[in-house]
Amino acid sequence: MSRVYEALRRMEKKHDHPEAFPFPQSGGLLDNSTVAPTELGGLTSVKVKLTPSSRLVALSEPRSLGAEKFRALATRLENLRQKKEMKSLQITSGVINEGKTLVAANLAVTFARHSHSKVLLLEGDLHRPSLTSLLGLSDLRGLSHWWSEEATDIAHFLTELNDIPLWFMSAGAIHEQPSHILQSTRFAEAFNQLAGWFDWIVVDSTPMLPAADVNLWSRLVEGTLLVIRERVASVRALQKGLESLDNLKLIGTVLNEASEPERTGYAAQYYAASRNSGRKLQQ
Repeated sequence: MSRVYEALRRMEKKHDHPEAFPFPQSGGLLDNSTVAPTELGGLTSVKVKLTPSSRLVALSEPRSLGAEKFRALATRLENLRQKKEMKSLQITSGVINEGKTLVAANLAVTFARHSHSKVLLLEGDLHRPSLTSLLGLSDLRGLSHWWSEEATDIAHFLTELNDIPLWFMSAGAIHEQPSHILQSTRFAEAFNQLAGWFDWIVVDSTPMLPAADVNLWSRLVEGTLLVIRERVASVRALQKGLESLDNLKLIGTVLNEASEPERTGYAAQYYAASRNSGRKLQQ
């Protein structure tokens, strides 16, 4: 993965960022400091339907190594925003099949369960939405429906998940031209309203290539988290995707399925010892 780091460092120098994983240089498109929070009770509440293939470890296996890694990521992001105001971020990747949707879902659940924050998980990929199905849900009205019903409050399209402070907005139906929604003043104002209601907004965005939506989301959110899956995106694809962004706002990278044989072996021993200790205490 050293070539990936080299590519990212070159992009940092090009964008004049002083840190290896820089804080965003500015906030979202609109200032939400004057927006008063609203009560989110009374909305539809549903249960996430977990399957063996869903890999939502933050819900299904909270004591696993994977869940702990997401807790570490959430903690680092909480620490970041103590230095630079940040409450909304998009999760993107270089190309498809790198795991950005899985990272977005697990991170949002982790924020809600362990920091007791009000969290909105937003399905921001209107080209190929997959977050709704990953959560085991269906037939949810979402962002595209809100767009077609101009007089409807966006709060009507929020769904509470699993009786924790986590709300979800689906993409709704696939939209042929998502850019019309994302670059509109109407959606900028609605997103600003949502930012006033929630402590965190986690957007499952599109990959950087070939869609341009990441650039549009970047105008609204305060940070971008890049998911890189080993042996999927080439360094050239990452460079091209990063160069396509007007304002990088990169706050970090997540290496998905990276090869770490020594650390994996250590972790397995650690957790096995922990489980054995727990059984002894119960006897």
